[in-house]
Amino acid sequence: MQDSVLSLLPPVVAIAIAIWRKSALLALLCALVLCQIMVAKWQPLTGVVGSFEGLTAVFSSLGNVYIITFSLLIGALVKLMNASGAVNGFINHLSALKLVRNSRQASLLPTIIGTSIFTDTNLSMFTGGMASQQLFDQHKMSRARLAYLLDSTCAPISILILVNGWGAYVLGLLDGYSFEDPVGILIGTIGFNFYAIIAVALAYYTAFSGKVYGPMKNAAVGNGLTQPEFSSRVAPARVMWLPFIALLGITLALLWVTGNGDIRRGSGSFSVFWAIISALVLLIALIKLYHLMTMKEVIKISIEGIRYMLLPVAILVLSFAFGDAIKALGTGIYVSQLMHVEVPLFLMAPIIFIAAAIMAFATGTSWATFAILIPIAVPVAAQTGLPVHFLVAAVLGGGIFGDHASPISDTTVVASIASGCDHFEHVKTQLPYALTAGAATLVLYTLVGLSF
Repeated sequence: MQDSVLSLLPPVVAIAIAIWRKSALLALLCALVLCQIMVAKWQPLTGVVGSFEGLTAVFSSLGNVYIITFSLLIGALVKLMNASGAVNGFINHLSALKLVRNSRQASLLPTIIGTSIFTDTNLSMFTGGMASQQLFDQHKMSRARLAYLLDSTCAPISILILVNGWGAYVLGLLDGYSFEDPVGILIGTIGFNFYAIIAVALAYYTAFSGKVYGPMKNAAVGNGLTQPEFSSRVAPARVMWLPFIALLGITLALLWVTGNGDIRRGSGSFSVFWAIISALVLLIALIKLYHLMTMKEVIKISIEGIRYMLLPVAILVLSFAFGDAIKALGTGIYVSQLMHVEVPLFLMAPIIFIAAAIMAFATGTSWATFAILIPIAVPVAAQTGLPVHFLVAAVLGGGIFGDHASPISDTTVVASIASGCDHFEHVKTQLPYALTAGAATLVLYTLVGLSF
């Protein structure tokens, strides 16, 4: 069905169900079954069987298994850091350093935390929120500003510094295309992910200058609502930052080893798998060294953390299966042929960016957006001759943009909770900043597109 408009049906159905039911899991499952039924020439039973075979085939790839395991274990790592008191110890250590003496330093604190803890957006937001709530109240700055600084650093930095679940997920989507250098493509997206770069830069400018605009000017001071729940334990700060350093260092080292001295050609899935194993072992060793938890508690909390990640991992597995199915159906090839004829080359990236933004805004999830649009962007790049990393970056940036602007996005909700800000006020005050970054991104994609 590569030459048929019907090949667009599965992604359209996925988007429609995601908007209607607000469930990425249900959307991807329905789209997968429909896709397989179409591949089977409208034989329902064969299509359903093909869907199950597609899901099991995901686990036949060792790289996929590495990525899925990494995603599960990152939940255990984050949960253990919270329950052991490592997060509290880190926050207390920051307080003891007495680094914050004025409003500029108070604003920079959550911004720096947001860009430093890049392994998990929720941990980053809650750590920055807990460390900064009282400081923002003391220096007469609104919780809406705090929520904005958290939201505009944590998610964008996760898609720029890709040693985390985000990077593993996108790498898994790229692995299905048998690229010679998937890690190189992933790294290549960083320089072209204009929205994420601008969002982080705008957050730092706001924090440093103290200047705000739009509804943020009138946001109330000290409007705290929900307080994030953290363990009452307090551990040494090194229990938190040593595993983080290990995670980053081991990932980079293994990329270098498996790539024979070139990290771009290294095995990303292998590297993040052994890095998370090593970081988790180090964290448990530190917990035992400082007598923070019993082994029974460690096991219980680890299982809770893995259970917390089951839904994202289920979406991850469905994304891999859907990506394989949509390739078999030929949707990406059809769209690439259509765009090659109808759309000027310099508008390819802006259109993909807008499509990703609209979908992420409507569904509240950037991951489902990546799963649906990356299998379309890659064939478009192959057909038009545009760099793959350029168009994939447009998908990633558009997903983050839509996520930022959406009131139903999980990261937007978490930012509101972590900062103790009214959710509607956070959405309202952040929107002008997201639109500013989005407009600038469209201009840059157009200018860069003209150079090809």
